[in-house]
This record gives sequence, structure tokens and C-alpha cells, in this order.
Amino acid sequence: MTPIREIDAIDRRILEQLQRSGRITVLELAQQVGVSASPCLRRLRLLESDRLIKGYGAQLDRERVGLGLAVFIAVKLKSHGDTESAGFRHALLEMAEVIACYITSGEHDFLLRVVVPDLSAYRRFVLDKLLKLPQVKDIYSSFVIDTIKEDAPLPLQHLK
Repeated sequence: MTPIREIDAIDRRILEQLQRSGRITVLELAQQVGVSASPCLRRLRLLESDRLIKGYGAQLDRERVGLGLAVFIAVKLKSHGDTESAGFRHALLEMAEVIACYITSGEHDFLLRVVVPDLSAYRRFVLDKLLKLPQVKDIYSSFVIDTIKEDAPLPLQHLK
């Protein structure tokens, strides 16, 4: 999907700066991108209304908030019908442990990113929630040993 409107170099710099620091003031942002505050605010509002900026929020340290175990779970469904797939998706939306879900091609149908406090909590999540879904045929888990890069800013060099 391409952006709604043409993104110029100033818009790109605004987006890059906001990815680094979402709490930056409009005045600081304007100085960083080389425009005055009023046009910067106008551009910022346009970027928000075009939904290029999805929102602002704090990035929490997963381990410091007690979610020490991160797991990627590949899920294969029993059937690929619309009803089954929709039921599975709806159930995932209700599971706070699932912080990301992707429909994938290849051997598995979905890839989940799950965070829980520990292995015991993971076991409860899998046995009491995930495997109880009637749509699930198989799951394959990969445990995160260490994180090298996470939640990095999106690369915007392709925008003119």
C-alpha cells in the first residue's frame, strides 16, 4: 500500500524524528526538520489525518514489567474456511499474551508473537487457551533466547 499523498523530504524527516522520539514538542520537531512551528504542526496534522501516524505511546521494557519470556508460535489451522479463520482471529484478539499476529504463507497459517512472565505461564497459555481453540491443528514454538533488534524505526529512504 502506498501513502495517500506524496511524501516530501520534510514529511519524511518529521516521520523519522517522531519514530525516534514521540514526545518531542512541535517546536523541537520543527527545529529538527528545518521548518517553523506553524507549517510543522500543519504537516503533522496532515500526516495524522492520512493515518501515516497510527498513534503515540511508550515503549515498555518487556523484562522489567515482568514479561521475561517471548515466544514465536507458528500455528496451522485444521481448515481454511472463512468461518474457521474468522473464529481463530477473533479469539486471538481476546488474548492479551498475543502482542502480534501475522497471516503467513508456507507451512503455517499464522505466526504469533507471545509474551508471558515465565515458562509456567507459557504452558498455561498454550494448554488453557491456544490449544483449546477448535480451529488449531498444530503449533510450533520458538523461544527467544536474546533480542538483538526490536521495534526499530521503519526505514523511510524509499520516500522521496
